[in-house]
Amino acid sequence: MSTATGKRGGVMKTVRLHAAGDLRMHEEPVPLPVDGEDLIRVAAVGICGSDLHWFEQGGIGDARLTAPFILGHEFAGTTDAGLRVAVDPAVACGECELCRAGNPNLCEKVVFAGHGRQDGALREYIAWPRRACFPIPETLNFADGVMLEPLGVALHTVDLAHLKHEMRVAVLGCGPIGLLVLQLVRLFGVRHIFATEVLPHRLEAARALGADECRLVEESAVSLSGIEPPDVVFECAGANGAVETAIDILKPGGRILLGGIPDDDRTSFRASVARRKGITFLLIRRMKHTYPRAIQLVENKRVDVRSLVTHRFPLEKTGEAFEAAVRREGIKVIVELT
Repeated sequence: MSTATGKRGGVMKTVRLHAAGDLRMHEEPVPLPVDGEDLIRVAAVGICGSDLHWFEQGGIGDARLTAPFILGHEFAGTTDAGLRVAVDPAVACGECELCRAGNPNLCEKVVFAGHGRQDGALREYIAWPRRACFPIPETLNFADGVMLEPLGVALHTVDLAHLKHEMRVAVLGCGPIGLLVLQLVRLFGVRHIFATEVLPHRLEAARALGADECRLVEESAVSLSGIEPPDVVFECAGANGAVETAIDILKPGGRILLGGIPDDDRTSFRASVARRKGITFLLIRRMKHTYPRAIQLVENKRVDVRSLVTHRFPLEKTGEAFEAAVRREGIKVIVELT
């Protein structure tokens, strides 16, 4: 049961990352919302691949852990007013040139939950800007609400692909993002979806969710013989081997969407083949303006997020949740607080 009073001035449980692999439970004051913020009682938090970079490596890309902080950017909960909400973890400034141009995901002043020095949602309460809180219908549970954030990323990824119904598509890497991309691609009525994955249970999920052809692959780059070249490849594995495979199988003039985050913060490939094929590479930066669409897709049962949530842990067992996610057990691991 929560140690918080439910009112301002109480205390709450939090989980802070002190160093790579070192998560510790704390008791801290319930945050005080300022103007424009809601106090949210957190109900569920998803563990994302980027969270695992922080947990395993003490950072992600060029951002490093400098003080104990709270992870968690996929989350849903209930406001003080009793409103059930899914929360956008990215709060752009809204005033810079990038924001005014309709690209808040590229805002250089963005505040992002669970990244850098901004505490995230692995705690009982969080104060967050009201404009980033999206009411969810009663037909969605809190775990569904958690999945709206990765679904938003998948939506933005597919938006950038400019798909047409007659295209052939490949999805390399069938973790949560890859499986969401796969479902969205299916909605476009593309001609054929090819999927690869290193874990058999995730490949089975891809097959169940609509992949026409599935292959189990190794971690390293592979030459996939007998594949009719796709027009678009979604690289969702975060491995250079998958990037090489994408280049090898892609149709000349095609697009590669780089959605994975490599462990060493580097993406490399043979330039001669990519140049000869005239490949367009697009890198994915979070999402933009996707929450309303994500909610509608889940509410109308056009995208299945519920079956992707395979492991649930209480806040007190957050360390076990991260270990399960590191081992890539199941598909999506979440921490539940209610």
